[in-house]
Amino acid sequence: MRIGTWGLAAAVLLAGAAAAQAGQGAGDPGVVAGRQAGMRMSGAIMGGMKGAIDRGDDVKTQAFAARALAGWAKAIPGMFPAGSDKGATEALPAVWSKRAEFEAKAAAYAAAATALADAAKAGDKAAFTTQFAAVRASCAACHDGFKKPDQH
Repeated sequence: MRIGTWGLAAAVLLAGAAAAQAGQGAGDPGVVAGRQAGMRMSGAIMGGMKGAIDRGDDVKTQAFAARALAGWAKAIPGMFPAGSDKGATEALPAVWSKRAEFEAKAAAYAAAATALADAAKAGDKAAFTTQFAAVRASCAACHDGFKKPDQH
């Protein structure tokens, strides 16, 4: 595994933990900043994994990053406490008004990321590639209904 991927994976875990700690008050802007950092880092991890797939790398090298992604995925619902819909958030109000649906989408992402981590640990390149696609699809499914469109 490349050092950058290790660092990104560790940073995702640290950002989630720090934001959860900072987010003791739901209106704390640290919660929004923490979840945005975690989302960006998960995107970077996914980019690293895509590169590994494209190069034909041994997927066991992606096991740590995949476990970090799965851990982040499980933490996502807690990163959106009531009252954290203020400020520079990219989350749509549906995160809170359709909470059960949001949590179901987050659970699907967590399940897909956990299966990705299992495939990486097993060194199963075909399963890893299939699960990578499932993780990307679960990200998109959640973003479609719960994230503001990019303003690029």
